[in-house]
Amino acid sequence: MYKNLAATLVAACFVVSASAQTPKPTALASQAPLKAAFVYVTPVLPAGWTRQHEEGRLQLERDLAGKVQTTAVDNVAEGPDAERVIRDLAAQGNQLIFTTSFGYMEPTLRVAREFPNVKFENITGYKQADNVATANARHYEGRYLSGVAAGRMSKTGVAGFVAGFPIPEVVQGVNAFVLGMRSVNPKAQVKVVWLNAWFDPAREREAAMALMDQGADVLSFQVATTAVMAAAQERGKMAIAFHSDMRKDAPDAQLLAITHHWGNYYAARAKAVQSGTWKPGDTWGGVKDGMVRVEHFGPKLPQAVRDEVLARQKEMAAGKLQPFQAVKAAIRDNQGKERIARGTQLTDEQLHHMDWLAEGVIGSVK
Repeated sequence: MYKNLAATLVAACFVVSASAQTPKPTALASQAPLKAAFVYVTPVLPAGWTRQHEEGRLQLERDLAGKVQTTAVDNVAEGPDAERVIRDLAAQGNQLIFTTSFGYMEPTLRVAREFPNVKFENITGYKQADNVATANARHYEGRYLSGVAAGRMSKTGVAGFVAGFPIPEVVQGVNAFVLGMRSVNPKAQVKVVWLNAWFDPAREREAAMALMDQGADVLSFQVATTAVMAAAQERGKMAIAFHSDMRKDAPDAQLLAITHHWGNYYAARAKAVQSGTWKPGDTWGGVKDGMVRVEHFGPKLPQAVRDEVLARQKEMAAGKLQPFQAVKAAIRDNQGKERIARGTQLTDEQLHHMDWLAEGVIGSVK
């Protein structure tokens, strides 16, 4: 995810040092625990992007109890602050460092060149090196599924999307959302507002209110807080939670949550470092890999719609449903240009460079 947070964020306000359990005296007990560190772009909130990575870190500790010692630094602004924090963590002897934001990509690469024996994992980046791997979740798969629910539930046929930055990952999500809606309501529209910020609760709420004023009765978002969910709850509208279950903030408004799960990946990569089998590369996991799922259905979503969404999720896991596959007709952008010919689908390389908005999206990529 995450590109160019506002410079006003204060770096490194939160540090968690996880205590490792004392291993039992076995043949492996003489090996010192692996030191792994995590860098987070926002505070560790009760729900959202950073919360899911924190849950992944905690799962890593459980899965490798006694064999790993972790540290996390949160609220680290992208840019010089990130580079300083990453360098400090490497200098402190961490052998594996996860940097969980798109804007950390270049700082990670620079520090990696200085510490060739440390392994780095940049989440959502796309540049690798001998000691730098990248990984991301196929967020767009959950977006498509949530679009099916939104298309079934919207009375106005208009949904709103509060977005951070127009990077390919977010553009994919907006497009998949409208394609999911239009699979059940061909006239559905999605109005998008770009904030050019990931973490700005006041502006997130303001954008949500504006979209509802413009006729949107279902909201989706890709920003860091639950402000959009709370706004929908306040106005009696509906919303799609992202990253985490957000029913605490929107008990009536939440239709479902698109959740992301990092623990298995973190544990696998830590084990690879310990066994000497770690290699750089790029991982892009989705529904079939257990990294993305739709769940935590809210009270407004009828059982028939839940069943429909879950059935499509099974089709997606089996490889039978691809959001960016043009099955019955070509897929065009919102300027009328054909982008996916009938009978074809986008490659991962094309998805990584997506810079257009699909037909039905009201807005532009700025």
